[in-house]
Amino acid sequence: KRATGTVPLTNQANVLWQGTISVGTPPLPYTVDFDTGSSDLFLPGTSCTKNCAGHSRYSPLLSTTSKDRKKSFKLEYQDGSTVSGKQYSDTVSAGGLTATGQALGAASTYSDSLATQRFTPDGLLGMGYQVISQYNSPPFFQTLVAQKKTTKPMFAFKLATTGSELYLGGVNPDLYTGSFTYVPVTAKAYWQVKMDSVTVINTGPKRPTPLPRIEAIIDTGTTLIIGDAKNVKSFYAQIPGAKDAAKTVAPGYYTVPCDAVPTVQLTFGRKAFEIPPVAFNLGRVDGASEDCVAGIVSSGTSQSFWIVGDVFLRGVYTSFDLGANRVGFAELKQ
Repeated sequence: KRATGTVPLTNQANVLWQGTISVGTPPLPYTVDFDTGSSDLFLPGTSCTKNCAGHSRYSPLLSTTSKDRKKSFKLEYQDGSTVSGKQYSDTVSAGGLTATGQALGAASTYSDSLATQRFTPDGLLGMGYQVISQYNSPPFFQTLVAQKKTTKPMFAFKLATTGSELYLGGVNPDLYTGSFTYVPVTAKAYWQVKMDSVTVINTGPKRPTPLPRIEAIIDTGTTLIIGDAKNVKSFYAQIPGAKDAAKTVAPGYYTVPCDAVPTVQLTFGRKAFEIPPVAFNLGRVDGASEDCVAGIVSSGTSQSFWIVGDVFLRGVYTSFDLGANRVGFAELKQ
């Protein structure tokens, strides 16, 4: 039978959203970061000691459906995190939907950034296209679709302070109002689409100069919005009092005056979506500072694409349509 499933997500300090999956037979629960910016599933393995303390470990020996794929893996992420270990396949369920023979990694090493203090979930579940799978294997959602477990080949995210969820097999009509604005995927690897413009509004009498059309990767697994150095610099040049915070915060970061945090618009499919100041403002540089860290950061490179993460996605209901290869944005129901 075809169905839909709901995975409730917990907001971890607006840094990431995690939910529970179950793996193996008998099924055991693990928390994961559902990441549209990668395509592989990994969990800590039993041999992982350093940095895996406090995380639940996956033991192939405890599962009657586990199979050794006799391959190793090494994954690297945008933020520099690395994971390596051995590949297995096993039964994986989320939101009541079950994929059999799903490729997953049992990690023997976690980099420091994946220790529980910095990364609360046990592992990560990639929801990008198979092309970028380092396991060269269908990602979890693609397996569900191939095994005819879902009503529709699409999933959707609400990432908010409360009531966050991943909906598998369609969109949840209770979570959005109006219609979706759809943008086609331009390269089936990441969920990459054209972003018409990035605009600063309410910065005074000057008319804003929108940044030009940019390719954007819609990435639930990235907290901020990451752009190329040149465009990010010209973006902040339009905000009075904005400062390069490479020395005060970290390379690539900028600050804006706390009492004048602007609203930012990202335009997709000719429709403008706002990032309210409360989401764009990441907090004061320190307790006494009048400068606040801003949510668009520079990659420090001339990469042509932007990575649009949770700072933006918190304000919209987002659907990822694998059947029509498009991303949809709709207004969240209040």
